[in-house]
Amino acid sequence: MVLDKLGDSLKNTLSKITKAVFVDEKLINELVKDIQRALLQSDTNVQLVFDLSKNIKERAKEKSPPGITKREQLVTIVYEELTNFLGKEAYEIKITKKPTQIMLVGLFGSGKTTTTGKLAKFYKKRGYKVAVIQTDTWRPAAYDQLEQLAENVGVDFFGIREEKDPVNIYLAFEKKLNDYDVVIVDTAGRDALSDELIEELNKLHAAVNAEERLLVISADLGQAAEKQAQAFHDTCHVSGVIITKLEGTAKGGGALSASAVTSAKIAFIGVGEKVDDLEVFHPQRFVGRLIGLGDLESLLEKAKEVMSEEDAKDMQAKFLKGDFNLVDLYEQMKAMKKMGSFKKILGMIPGMGQMKLPKDMLDVQEGKLEKWKHGMDSMTQEELEKPDIISADRIDRIAAGSGLKIGQIRELLKQYRQGKKMMKMFKGEQDMGKLMKKMKGKMPKGMGM
Repeated sequence: MVLDKLGDSLKNTLSKITKAVFVDEKLINELVKDIQRALLQSDTNVQLVFDLSKNIKERAKEKSPPGITKREQLVTIVYEELTNFLGKEAYEIKITKKPTQIMLVGLFGSGKTTTTGKLAKFYKKRGYKVAVIQTDTWRPAAYDQLEQLAENVGVDFFGIREEKDPVNIYLAFEKKLNDYDVVIVDTAGRDALSDELIEELNKLHAAVNAEERLLVISADLGQAAEKQAQAFHDTCHVSGVIITKLEGTAKGGGALSASAVTSAKIAFIGVGEKVDDLEVFHPQRFVGRLIGLGDLESLLEKAKEVMSEEDAKDMQAKFLKGDFNLVDLYEQMKAMKKMGSFKKILGMIPGMGQMKLPKDMLDVQEGKLEKWKHGMDSMTQEELEKPDIISADRIDRIAAGSGLKIGQIRELLKQYRQGKKMMKMFKGEQDMGKLMKKMKGKMPKGMGM
């Protein structure tokens, strides 16, 4: 889950509302102070935080709509104001012109080249013909890095290794770029306050005349993000923002504030190191995950990317029955691993983000899955289908046969029992529609995702 510390702070704050007997001015003031503290500690712009606080206080004075308690209304207000604070609606980049050119700008180390590869993969998966062009003449490894990323993703790469003028590089391939739907221009990282680098960016911006100019900004930049963002905006009129490294321990508030400074909405967020770890930024979904209300839409989108409809239906049936075996556990966790960390997935399910699940249940690494597969290969068919029959003697035999330690086999069985216990929460539901309804029921009335 992105911004864990901020998310935990906001969840703890909202839990005070749900536990409160009365919602009075004292509670509202306490709530607002907690939100201010959480956002300021994450390096969010002070003025923006105070504006948000003022809006929450003003709206909290409103009379509750029919059928909604004051507590539910207050949670809804916090949710809506945080969503408004982050842009309210998703920023959609429309691919209407051929080629639609996207130029990435940002500081040294912000992750532009990696993001270029991620963005290329994003559009290729959606059926577009994509090319990337390397115009970074300052960083020696930039050419090789993007060339390798392009090869891995399966898109065309353009660049001139020895050329020192980025404008010349672009002009050399300008006619060829007309064959593509999407062209992503990776520029040199630069200090936005350096006159030489800004002059170079000015010239490249004039030559490319890109439909989208996306500022790539790292979530760990802190409060300096705003000043840098403004300088880039003054140079090339930033149209959107991509925030990277949100999956780490970064505070992130400075990067989120940078969007407000440039009046450019956040278009994408980087949530991991893999080439698929790039998400369209939906403020409503993001806030839902942040405060524990979930994000079912993103969960279903991820599921569609990693498994067939038939496999999804089969997994759904076993999930709802709650009686899956070890082979099912392995296949499910393998699919989940492609979607992201188990913790990230649970954070998308309404109500689950607030559950205090064991850390070892969430921390399932790829290496563990492979070792568990070796353990399963040493089990009998009966043991795979009925794991509960596996005794201490059987564990000794399985460990010896697979070359694993006894503790590793016990860890596999523990994971199975924890998974089965979790599945029983939903046992008895007849279809996914009912399950979704049940999970959405955990959300405040009057609030939909």
